[in-house]
Amino acid sequence: MQETTFLENNETMMENLKNIPVMEKFDDQELNRLLEMSKIRKYKAGECIVEEGLSDTWLYFLMYGRIKITKQGKEIALLSRRGEVFGEMGALDSSRRSASAHAVTDTVCLATDIFYLEKLTGNEKLAFGYVFYRLMSEILSRRLRQTTEAFIQAKGRINLKFW
Repeated sequence: MQETTFLENNETMMENLKNIPVMEKFDDQELNRLLEMSKIRKYKAGECIVEEGLSDTWLYFLMYGRIKITKQGKEIALLSRRGEVFGEMGALDSSRRSASAHAVTDTVCLATDIFYLEKLTGNEKLAFGYVFYRLMSEILSRRLRQTTEAFIQAKGRINLKFW
């Protein structure tokens, strides 16, 4: 993996972020704050980005490339759209990673260290935190809906009863 230093006042990255749908909710000041907590990380095909069972505070936004998400060695998702987010669960609740992420192709991610969110104070913490956690809530809600739909389909195929 190759990585940059933290991205303070990076106009090029600001413009790139503004073109990612998931970043639409952030204003310029909030995007700058996000960059201050972020690095660009480049991975070669086959490199591990996140390892199941380990702990850290990094959240990832896919800039380009393809990422395979696996759980206990089984593929559960393939990410290829710019702006897709992964690593959010472990970053948000500081628990061990529930899955692994590997670069399928050469891949570039914006890696954000959520640890720094807790260091914000006052109105800045409230404003940025609100937008950030709202975004995470929307992502987790969408994934829960997808998981529920997949569960219902699987339940129908194997005729399980839980209640």
